[in-house]
Amino acid sequence: MDERLNTYLDTLLYSADPVLLTLEKEALLDDIPIIRRDMQYFLRWILAEHQPERILEIGTAVGFSALFMARCSDAWIDTIENYAPRIAQAKENFEKYDPAGRITLYEGDAEEVLPTLSQKYDFVFMDAAKGQYPFFFKEAKRLLKKGGVLLSDNVLREGDILESRFIIERRNRTIHKRMRAFLKELTSNSDFVTDILPIGDGVAVSVKTR
Repeated sequence: MDERLNTYLDTLLYSADPVLLTLEKEALLDDIPIIRRDMQYFLRWILAEHQPERILEIGTAVGFSALFMARCSDAWIDTIENYAPRIAQAKENFEKYDPAGRITLYEGDAEEVLPTLSQKYDFVFMDAAKGQYPFFFKEAKRLLKKGGVLLSDNVLREGDILESRFIIERRNRTIHKRMRAFLKELTSNSDFVTDILPIGDGVAVSVKTR
C-alpha cells in the first residue's frame, strides 16, 4: 500500500497506548520482528468481533503481541517461546505490564510444548518459525474449539510464495516448500473455512467449523 495512505490510516486507526508504543519502538530499534501496524488493526478488530476467553499464541518474541491481545481483550493468554534472550525480555515485559497475570509464558520449542497442552482454546495466533507451520497446524486443530479462530501470520512471504522454488534463495527453499504445503492443507481442510488476506505480510484466517 502507498506509504502516504498507510500514514493517513494510522492517523485514523492508531490508538496511542503508551505501553504498546514504548514496546514497539524498543523492538524496532533492536530489529526484533513484531506484528505490523495494519496487522495490529486487524487483530484488534477480530478480537473485538470474536471475544475469545482463552488464546494460544505460538511465538512470543519479546511479548508485544501477547500484551497487545491482553490490552485489546479480556482473554487469558498462553504463549510459547524458545529463544532465551527473548524469553528474558518477554518475562520482564509481562512483569511490568501484565499485573493481572493473564499471560502465561511456556518456555521451550513449540514442537515439544504443544503436544503437552490439553487446554482448549477459542483463538490461536500462529507467528513463529514459518517452516514449522504444518506441525503447528496439526496441534492447533487438536487444541482449537469448534467455532474457534486460527490466525496464521506472514503466510505470503513478501510475495515469494508465488515464485518457483528454484528462484528462491537456497537457504529459504525449505520454508518456501513447507509454507506452500501448509496453505494447501489449510485451505483444503474440510474442518475449516479459510480466507487469506493481504494484510501485513499476508494473514490466513481460519474458522474451525467441526
